[in-house]
Amino acid sequence: MTEITNYITNDFRAIDSQETIASVQDFFADVDFSHFPVLEEGVFIGSIAADDIETFDTDKKTIDYKYTLERFFARKSMIWLDVLEVFAKNHTNTIPVLDENNAYIGYYEMEDIMRFFQETPFLKEQGGIIIVQKGLLDYSMGQVTQIVESNNGKILGCFISEADLENVQITIKIGVGPMNEIIQTFRRYNYEIISEHQEDAYINSLKERSDYLDKYLNI
Repeated sequence: MTEITNYITNDFRAIDSQETIASVQDFFADVDFSHFPVLEEGVFIGSIAADDIETFDTDKKTIDYKYTLERFFARKSMIWLDVLEVFAKNHTNTIPVLDENNAYIGYYEMEDIMRFFQETPFLKEQGGIIIVQKGLLDYSMGQVTQIVESNNGKILGCFISEADLENVQITIKIGVGPMNEIIQTFRRYNYEIISEHQEDAYINSLKERSDYLDKYLNI
């Protein structure tokens, strides 16, 4: 699998703090970036937002609006999940990348990182997805893994896909394994099954027919 650092790009040079706002506006008019990094004498000082720059005085320089720059960035050493978190928290489609010495080395684009995500086993490999829910204080990732693996299932990925003050929903992708047995084991451990499954629907149908037959025989 490709390393995420292979997606660090310098297709466009960073904005120099001495550039005029007019030239930066022209730059944003030609690209679809929400933010872009700004350097002062080669040092990263923040990212300027496309929405903000529309209100700035075109005759002034970028450095005159230094106080508006946003300081988010990713380290070169970050794993892809941490990079995705930076994208999400800052509502951006570009992230400056700094090395361990805080030197600017390029930027990530959201489109490239999503392409990287599509190459992970979670999306690329075939398998089934189960979404389960349990109380915030009651769930355990270790228990989730144990339930799947005790039924000879192979986990391709697992993450908390939704959470509130009371419950969490966990999305699990399973490469191989008996889905129905895994689902029923989750139920025995008091996990609610949020996703719908053909195997599980079949079991429910058999149970409904059995209940109907019992009622009929007891008439």
